[in-house]
Amino acid sequence: MGRVIAAGVALGLCAVLLGAPPASAADGELELAVTIDGRPIGNTTIRIDPAKPIEVGIRATNSGGTPVKIRSMRFSGEALALTFFAYDTTAPFEVPAHSRVTRTFMLDLADLSGQAIGLLPSTVELLDAQRVSVGEATTVADVRGSFWSVYGGFGLAMLVLTVLAWLSALLALARHRLPANRGRRGLRFLPAGFGTGLVAVVSLSVLRLVPPEPAIEIPVVLGAAGIAFLLGYLTPNPSVAVPLDDETVRFPDTTEDSTTGGFNR
Repeated sequence: MGRVIAAGVALGLCAVLLGAPPASAADGELELAVTIDGRPIGNTTIRIDPAKPIEVGIRATNSGGTPVKIRSMRFSGEALALTFFAYDTTAPFEVPAHSRVTRTFMLDLADLSGQAIGLLPSTVELLDAQRVSVGEATTVADVRGSFWSVYGGFGLAMLVLTVLAWLSALLALARHRLPANRGRRGLRFLPAGFGTGLVAVVSLSVLRLVPPEPAIEIPVVLGAAGIAFLLGYLTPNPSVAVPLDDETVRFPDTTEDSTTGGFNR
């Protein structure tokens, strides 16, 4: 069980630290000004109600010397370097060089309720024929979805794994089964701390307090993992219990023999 928990937590750590896709060479060719239901996105949080379709308005500015051909628009949201929803709509158009084009898209998000809930960093992108992003704008979406959505279920699964990880480490401590080496004891507590950080990030997002952006989620996860490692490192060395019930420990008899002048053994 401990190995399964550690493996799951390690995969989550790789997703946080290494899962973000690299930016494509075409990024930045177009400058986008985006509105959702008439509200400009950017530094403000955009409320998304899955029961209602949304209107996405895009003004694309091409400051380059060649025209840019657009094949589709994508609206997506992610957390912990994992994409939890993505909606594409195909509407080919072209943005000539040194010009500006405005387009409006309607998106039906009826199934979003089962995919996400809470605050999620979201992106509106324009894609070319090779499905490479040629321009994007980011915001934070306040998704009014279900707690039993994919994102909510992910947080619940991480909570269960974290509780199991803590129980495993604490039971080993209580039964004096932790390794004698301090570093190995710290590593035994590390998965529990890492899981605690993930649960904290998801909980803050679902409660609509703090969005799970990299500048927040990475310090929280690594900080919780570091604290757990330190707690394990500082735990006392496991003691060796002396059997009392089933076996009797016999020591050599070192009483002096009065007749021989030696010692009985």
